[in-house]
Amino acid sequence: MKLSKAKKIFIGILTLWPILYMFVFMALIMLMMASTMHTPQPQPPKLFFVLFALHFFTIIYMFGLIGFYIYYIFKTDRVAKDKKTLWAVVIFLGNMFAMPVFWFLYIWKEPAVNNS
Repeated sequence: MKLSKAKKIFIGILTLWPILYMFVFMALIMLMMASTMHTPQPQPPKLFFVLFALHFFTIIYMFGLIGFYIYYIFKTDRVAKDKKTLWAVVIFLGNMFAMPVFWFLYIWKEPAVNNS
């Protein structure tokens, strides 16, 4: 499975969204808590609905990203056969943190050329 440099960069950006979202989520929660601390509101703030939609999108997005990485693992020859199942489990269980590592090791880096 050969990917162009532009596709590799695009996949890398897509892979970083969950980590970025984690910080966005925390910041928005703190902002909502700070804004309702002084003036209690009988209904949730509008920011809550934005956060809910963003959270829902990110969850569905993560399922798609996990599916892509597991598909890539089993279709590429860059990952050794004896490591494919291990990487699939690691991606499935440690997805947000494992995907950037996998991307760097197996998608971004070019395979070593053996000149012997």
